[in-house]
Amino acid sequence: QTKAEFFQMSAVTSGVQEVRKVLERASVNRKKMNKRTILFIDEIHRFNKAQQDALLHSVEDGDITLIGATTENPSFEVISPLLSRCRVYVMEPLGSRDLHSILNHAIENDSSLKTMEVVISEKERQLLMLYAGGDARVMLNSLETALRITKPEGTNKRVVTKEILEKVFQKKTAKYDKGGEEHYNIISAFIKSIRGSDPDAAVYWLARMLEGGEDPKFIARRMIVLASEDIGNAEPYALTLATSCFTAVDYIGMPEAQLVLSQTATYLASAPKSNASCLAIIAAQEDVKTKPSGDVPLHLRNAPTKLMKDLDYGSEYKYSHDFERHFVEQQYLPDDLKETIYYRPTEEGEEKKIKERLEKWWGKKR
Repeated sequence: QTKAEFFQMSAVTSGVQEVRKVLERASVNRKKMNKRTILFIDEIHRFNKAQQDALLHSVEDGDITLIGATTENPSFEVISPLLSRCRVYVMEPLGSRDLHSILNHAIENDSSLKTMEVVISEKERQLLMLYAGGDARVMLNSLETALRITKPEGTNKRVVTKEILEKVFQKKTAKYDKGGEEHYNIISAFIKSIRGSDPDAAVYWLARMLEGGEDPKFIARRMIVLASEDIGNAEPYALTLATSCFTAVDYIGMPEAQLVLSQTATYLASAPKSNASCLAIIAAQEDVKTKPSGDVPLHLRNAPTKLMKDLDYGSEYKYSHDFERHFVEQQYLPDDLKETIYYRPTEEGEEKKIKERLEKWWGKKR
């Protein structure tokens, strides 16, 4: 379709001499034949700085359209001048639908697989795709290995079982169904173990989820919620840690992400617990839903116009920073709710200090 001349090489086996031959041909194509040249280099990160430098002028002059493939981070492995003149596309792992399609196509059309009757149930297909980790090549190579070690039945019928796949991948299947009841049972056990301050149980259920192929970002999101709901102000740092955990998991991916998840889960499980802030918003929302909407007290109202000032909007407001210790007692809730207490801090962790501070400020009201 491009009508361009196409060259491909591997940086593992090719050197500067081979590259220069292509670049010379590309220069002739552009200048004398008005023809484009596409150069594909596999494992481009294996080229050293001098070899990558040799490509730079041809890319700048438009002699070649360079396509480089690498399994490494190009920010570290490709020289900056060359990288800045390229567009980076990240190849994400294939989704289950894509893998399913590739697997079916291979079973139905591959010349070697067509010679046998391959029987693999949907459950075993899912297990094969899970173990392959989104890599179609690993999936197909593993299927081929599984079929080789499977004893034929009758007229070359080969049944791929869970035991065969475990033998191929040298793994034992964790009892975990990401889309079924076990998914909800185990995440529930994980959350309740952290809430119950048992780091050993928490890390066990975490391992069960990870071995079962659970999305690590799903686990990290649940810990962010837990940090506010079940730890709250007893250890305010817990929310910061849980949020950082999600960022790190998203940034580095598996398998290293399991270290971050384990650190966060064990810390949260070992932290003091309080659900006081959670109960506070629930109680406040209940009042908002069931009680009349109280007026904003006059002294708290915004007064941007003369009329509003004439109506005493904001006239008796006391600016906290003008008072000792930057606090002054005044009414902030509507009249009908002025004695209401929503937030009742506990004696746990940092919240004990908050409780003492609020009692000192508000006296009998607390």
